[in-house]
Formats: sequence, C-alpha cells, structure tokens
Amino acid sequence: MTAVATASWVETTALLADGALTLLGLWGEPDRVHMAVAEAANAAAIRLLTLPCPLGRYPSVGRLHASAIRLERAAADLWGLEPEGLPDTRPWLDHSAPDYAFLPVEGDNLHEVPVGPVHAGIIEPGHFRFTADGETVVRLEARLGYCHKGIERLLQGASLATGARLAGRCSGDSTVAYALAFAQAAEAALGYVPPPRAVWLRALMAELERLANHLGDVGAICNDAAFAIMLANCSVLREGVLREAAATFGHRLMMDRVVPGGVALDLDAAGLARIVALAAETRRRFRPLIALYEKTASLQDRTVGTGFLKPSLAEAFGAGGFIGRASGRRCDARRWPGYAPYPDLDFEVPVLTDGDVHGRLWVRVLEIEQSLRLIEQIAGRLPPGAIRTETPERGATAEGMALVEGFRGDILVWLRLEADGRIGRCHLRDPSWFQWPLLEAVIEGNIIADFPLCNKSFNCSYSGADL
Repeated sequence: MTAVATASWVETTALLADGALTLLGLWGEPDRVHMAVAEAANAAAIRLLTLPCPLGRYPSVGRLHASAIRLERAAADLWGLEPEGLPDTRPWLDHSAPDYAFLPVEGDNLHEVPVGPVHAGIIEPGHFRFTADGETVVRLEARLGYCHKGIERLLQGASLATGARLAGRCSGDSTVAYALAFAQAAEAALGYVPPPRAVWLRALMAELERLANHLGDVGAICNDAAFAIMLANCSVLREGVLREAAATFGHRLMMDRVVPGGVALDLDAAGLARIVALAAETRRRFRPLIALYEKTASLQDRTVGTGFLKPSLAEAFGAGGFIGRASGRRCDARRWPGYAPYPDLDFEVPVLTDGDVHGRLWVRVLEIEQSLRLIEQIAGRLPPGAIRTETPERGATAEGMALVEGFRGDILVWLRLEADGRIGRCHLRDPSWFQWPLLEAVIEGNIIADFPLCNKSFNCSYSGADL
C-alpha cells in the first residue's frame, strides 16, 4: 500500500475517468481512504493507494468516475469519511433515515412501481423503484443495504481462523471463492506458500462451485422466460454437484474447507473417481438441454436483444464475470492477473459481444464446458503431499491483497495483520458492487415484465454488496 498526496489521488481519479485505469476497490478507515486500481491494458499491473484523511475528508473519485459512487457512500456510512464533490451523498448501508429520496424523473404520464425489499420468492431483500411510461421502464433505481451485517467490523481483532470463516460467509454461494481470496491475502501478508496439493484442491472446489452456480442460473433464466423444463433439468444437475461436494468435502457449499495455508481436508481416491464420473455425466446430460434452448424460438425471443449492456458501459464500470465478458470485456482473474494453478491448466475465457440476456446466458454455457474441462484436468494431475502449511509467526504489521475469480466475477480482499497475528483491518469487495448499477441501465427501454429476466441474467449478490 503506497501513501500518496492529494495531487496523486486526483490524478489517479482522472485516469479512471479517461479509461486508462480500472477501479478494483475503494474502502476506508477512520483517518485514511484506500483505492485499488489496475491498468486497463494490463490487468496484472495493480496499484494500491492510501490517502491520509486527518480531517475525515478526501477528493471524491465518484465525482468523475461513476463506479466509485456506491463504494464512497458505503465508506461514508461505515467510517464517517466525507468524499468532497460526491454527486450522491445519500446513505447506502444506513437505513435509519426515515425518508430516502429516490432520483427524480421528469415527463408526462409517468408512474412509479415499488417492488421489495420483501419479495415473493425466497431471496435476499432489496428494493427496486421503477418509473414507467405504461409498461416501458424509464428509470430503475435499486436500494440495497438490507443485508448489512457488520462483517468488516467483526473482522477487526479476529484471529486468522475466525477471519476465514467470516470471509466465507459474505455471500454463501461464493463461499469457496471468498475463502480463497482471504487465504491468498493472508498468505501474501505472511509470506508463505500453501502445499501444491492444497493449491490444486482449492481450484477443484472453486470449479465445482462455479459449475453448480452456472447450472442453477441457466435453468433459472429460462424459467423466468416461462420455460420451466430447463429449470427442472438444470436443478437436477446442480443438485448432483452439491451432493457430490457434500460427500467428498463434507459440506454442500464446501464452506470452511479453504483455509489460510491450504485446505481443511484431503480428497481420497474414491472421491476423486466420483468427481471425474460426475463431470462426464454432467456434460452428457447438459448438452441436449442446450440443444433444446437453441431450437426453441419462443425462448430465444425473450432472451435475444433483451437487457442490452453496452460494451463501453461494461468497460467503464469494470464489470467482471459473465456480465463483462458477454459485453466484450476481456476479464478473468484466473488469467489476468492470474494465480496458481491456473497458469498450468488449459482453458478458454469466453468473450462475446451480444451484451443481452442471451449473451450472459451463453457465456455461462461456455463456462460450464470450461469448468468441466478444468475439473477433469485437475483430477488427472492432482499432486500428492501435504494439504496445509502451518501459519508462520510474525512480529510486525503486514499487509496482503488477493484477486480471485468467483462465479460472478473478481473478488478482492485486502488484509492487514497486526504484530500479534490478529486482523487489524480487512476489506472484502464483491463483483456485484460494479454490476448492480449496470442492471439499472440495461432495463431502461424494456418492459417491466422483462425485469425478472434481466435481473436473473445478472444474478448480483445482495449480501455481497451489503458487507
């Protein structure tokens, strides 16, 4: 982490606005603000900046670069930092204010449709305020923060073991990815490397997690277009992955299995054979489902052209995962900046330019094929040996950061450990921070009835964006 002067902070903000840099994260402490950025042309070139804020104020990044606005609003709620020039100073996580002024919309014959935060399905809470002209959406604004659980405050003073458990609970469907990012940040701070077998087991769990989530999403998107047969069949395939995870790793979501220094348990030969068989069976049963999608014109009539995300907007917000890749963005933390063992594995990163619901679904389809390939490669090359390295003693403050590819996109974890080995400060940034605003953009001009379809094609995390 490099301490910078105000002039350098402002210069970096200008580079973000010009598109030369991509914002990876922005977070605060009572007397300072931090920012992580990457060079747009070279995602491996990451900079960490710290700006001292002795008076509790700093020049807003969001005044020139919109993707920082919600991060700055959250930092103001959590740490009392005032971003000078921020165009939107409404609270983000703090719901104590009785009135929340949604952004105004002007025009004739407009009406509002409020939805949530409590929804009909068993999903997380979030409020959506539609302004529409008849059925056509003129503006959508989302209000989140209902899942705020004080996780960053709970991490302060916690042991590494407790920190790993908390990190894995930021967004339960990404527990492996979050735990892996936390573990890598801790290992970077302490300067130690987990055993090779542990590194490959981590990747195996990460790909199983990606596979399960993508299968569920493909089915759910089709279901929101009234094609329930896809949901039924994809749910069966997803359930098969979750059951195998429970049988092999002792937990359906593989929670608490990735830990600093390695993994919590090993994989035996029988479990490895079952996973290889699972990959083959999933591929065999999934391909006919995709053929069914391709030949069902009424289904594609709902997905093709709906909820289009401009590539320029995806680039400006640094949208990761299938959202960014479906709109032409070359991004995948497994490759850029990259981490073990992925440089030793053969896989493709699918990038499309469709930018619509169909494109986001199709990137998932292609990534399912890639995850199956990766699972088979890892199973065939899993090295022998130990699965965990003991945490080394450390007598000084240390910092580490990691960027890991979850199924939604890149997850950032920054960690500072105190001399006694406990956590001084930890920040966890979900990919949804940069994706929720884009959902608001893509629904404009579509009909309200297409919102569930657009929303599911994004599948942003409420919990991950609420800290």
